[in-house]
Amino acid sequence: MDTTQELMEAQDLPYNVFAKACPSRVTLEHVTGRWGGLTLGALYDGSLRFNELRRRVDGVSEKMLSQTLHALERDGLVRRDAQPTNPPRVDYELTPLGRGVAERLLSLIHFVEGQMDDVLEARRNYDETRGAL
Repeated sequence: MDTTQELMEAQDLPYNVFAKACPSRVTLEHVTGRWGGLTLGALYDGSLRFNELRRRVDGVSEKMLSQTLHALERDGLVRRDAQPTNPPRVDYELTPLGRGVAERLLSLIHFVEGQMDDVLEARRNYDETRGAL
């Protein structure tokens, strides 16, 4: 039995992200996709308005950020707070569930950032080896 299978059985979880039809797979995609992970990480320090968030997540288009926020809100990870002002003010913040997910993502993000010298060296070695073939 492989380690993943053992972990799943030990936790006795009702969902299995490795199963094709499991709804957790969609949420995992929302969380680990490029824009979802960055959006959750950006909101970790507190609520942001749409344009503040867009500036924080450098490179995301307005359309992609909007789609990402809708998906994360639907999954219960982000809360949208619309104020009835003129012009309307909309703030986005993490829910308690979203905060827990963001903490784990930020741990992974910081680990990857800390290992980038090794990653870049591995890429150079790979490219040199493959270029010689």
